[in-house]
Amino acid sequence: MTVPVIAPLTAAGELRGLTWDHPRGYGPLEELSRIDASVPTGCETVGRPLRWDRQPLSGFESTPIAALAADYDILVVDHSGLGGAVEAGCLVAMEVLFGPTELASWRERSVGASFDSYVLDDRTWALPLDATAQVAAVRPDLMGERDLPRTWGQVCALPNEVPVTLCLGGPHAFLTFCSLCLAQRGEPATDGDDDALFPREHGLAALETMARLAARTPPGLRSADPVAVLRTMAAGQGPAYCPLVHGYVTYTRSGPYPVAFSAPPAWLPGGRPGSVLGGAGLAVSRRRTGDAAARSAVRDHLRRLLADPVQRELFPVTGGQPAARSAWTDRWTNDQWGGFYRSTLATVEHAWVRPRWPGYPAFQQAAARLLRDGLAEGRPHRALLDELDARHRAERRR
Repeated sequence: MTVPVIAPLTAAGELRGLTWDHPRGYGPLEELSRIDASVPTGCETVGRPLRWDRQPLSGFESTPIAALAADYDILVVDHSGLGGAVEAGCLVAMEVLFGPTELASWRERSVGASFDSYVLDDRTWALPLDATAQVAAVRPDLMGERDLPRTWGQVCALPNEVPVTLCLGGPHAFLTFCSLCLAQRGEPATDGDDDALFPREHGLAALETMARLAARTPPGLRSADPVAVLRTMAAGQGPAYCPLVHGYVTYTRSGPYPVAFSAPPAWLPGGRPGSVLGGAGLAVSRRRTGDAAARSAVRDHLRRLLADPVQRELFPVTGGQPAARSAWTDRWTNDQWGGFYRSTLATVEHAWVRPRWPGYPAFQQAAARLLRDGLAEGRPHRALLDELDARHRAERRR
């Protein structure tokens, strides 16, 4: 269960921001706030100070943005939650704050669909702060001389002495299912589509693969989110390999055993892997619509967070994972972080943008729970897929 976030009192005039409670989510943001606090009076570069609060990853993934917007000026958001926020009218479109030239520049400088994932109904509702996608994670020391699997068939064929895990916690069982369907070149349902999620034959093949690998997933990780999976991989005797998990650059260095990242497996040799786009955007609430000074200060903070030196230099050294292409292609940054950005860039560039219709985050949570429980109980795959598609149709018709 997600614990509600209660915003603490702040000093008069101070802006409030909300991010998630992993160094990737708060490290660069809080470092900038610390720097601001040390600047002599009169030398500030932002109109007002910004204080960041943290919420759990589960809250970032599932708490409606509208439930938080009344208490915060700037919110770090997941693109899948934008439909409900736009319907609730709780956000300010970026076109109100910035001109088209500035927005076009940020779009051009971001990786993959990081910018476009926040565009809905021809308006931009957040700016790309952070980028990731589902990639493969491996403990090289536990894989030995074996080559990394290039196809899902090769993943399933890994010998038992190579411990394997899926990432199934939170919405991630459903996201794994989606990526397996995408790897088969399955066309997903669009924002306005109430038909089956994916072609039936692709869904059944995805469930068969998930069932085989879920059976090999350690019991303690069968409800684990990406942070828990990667932390476990970096801490001890494995697992050695996770074929699909949202990439966190910090785990290339932060545990006793470095984790390496690469493209996920393809369905067939030479095929393109399936992957779901993650990352985080900066959204602005309407809570201070009439406060011109606050609105100006919000602009200052957003411009600084997306500035190339901050994204390329500050983010990597404070635990962040920037959205700017200049950081992903920077040689020094890749050398320092095990080639994470270089090894996963192509996957991020082609990752799937999830639907943004109102209620989608709750649907993907419920769908993941259905898949997780159904696989654990050994439910027939056809019945499981029937229920998944029925829930999708029901949600789309609300």
